[in-house]
Amino acid sequence: MKKIVSLVLLIVLVIGLGQSAAASDNNSESINEKFGVPIVVYGETLTAEQKKAVQEQLGVDEKADVEEFTATGEDLVKYIEGENRNARMFSSAKITRQEKGQGLNVEIVTPENITEVTESMYANALLTAGVENANVEVASPEKVSGHSALTGIYKAYDVSGEKLDSVRMEVANEELNVATELAKDAGIDKEKVSELLTEIKKEIAEQDPATKEEVEKIVEEKLQSMNIELSPEDRQLLIDLFDKIRSLDIDFDNVQQQLQDLTKDIQSTIKDIVNDESFGQKVSDFFTGLLDAIAEFFKSIKNLFS
Repeated sequence: MKKIVSLVLLIVLVIGLGQSAAASDNNSESINEKFGVPIVVYGETLTAEQKKAVQEQLGVDEKADVEEFTATGEDLVKYIEGENRNARMFSSAKITRQEKGQGLNVEIVTPENITEVTESMYANALLTAGVENANVEVASPEKVSGHSALTGIYKAYDVSGEKLDSVRMEVANEELNVATELAKDAGIDKEKVSELLTEIKKEIAEQDPATKEEVEKIVEEKLQSMNIELSPEDRQLLIDLFDKIRSLDIDFDNVQQQLQDLTKDIQSTIKDIVNDESFGQKVSDFFTGLLDAIAEFFKSIKNLFS
C-alpha cells in the first residue's frame, strides 16, 4: 500500500513539474521573426562596470536574446551633422520593434540620471526622425542630459537594415535641442514643452501649411491657447523648427494616432505632477501647522510661569 501511495505521489510530482516547465516555456517572450531580437546600443564612454550596471537596468543578462552594439563619436557625426566626435556618450538604449499599430513607447528606466530629456521629448523627436511602432528604453549610470541616446537609437535601426532619412534625423535632433532649451532657458515645465510641440505637430498634420507664414500662425495660436509666453528669439526657434518639419517627407496620416497617444501620455504625466505637488503642499501645510501649534504650546507654558 505504501509503495502504491509513493508511486502516485511521484507521478503527481512529475506531472506538476512538467506543467510548470510548460507554463514557463509558454510565458517566455517569443522572438518576432519579422523584426528579430531587441537591439541594445551602449554609449561609448561607459566603463566595463558602468556597462554592467546599464545591462541590469535594461534587463539584459547572459540569457537575454539581444544584439548588442556601441554608439561612438563617429556614429554621432555620421547621423547628426555638425556634432562633436569627441563627445562623451553615456546614454544607452534598448529598442524592440513592434508590429504596425502598436505605437511608439518610450521609457526612461533611470529618470534620476537623464536630467534634461523627458520620455515625451524622446517620443516627439523619434517620430520626427521616422521611428514608429517600437518600445524604446533609455538608461544611463551617470547624470547626463540624455541627448546622445538618439544616436544609439539611430544606429539600432541602421544595423537592422532600416535606414532612417538623414535630414529627418538632423531635424529630430534639432527638435530635441529646442525642447530642452525652452525648458531650461524659458523656464517652462518640461512636460508643458512636450505638450506644446505635440499640439503644434498635430495642427501641422491637420492643416498642412504651405508657407512659413502659415506655420508661424499655427505656432502663435498654440502659444496663445496654452498661455505660454516666449521671447521673440524663442518664438523664432519654434517657427524655424516647424517650418523644417513642414517641409519633411512625413506621412502625418501615418503618425496621427501616435501623436494622439503621445498627447494622452503627456496630459496624464502633467496630471500626476499636479497631484504630487498638491499632495506636497498638503504635507507642507500640515507640518507648518504642527510647528505653529508646538510654538503656541511652549508659549502658553512660559506664560504660566511668568
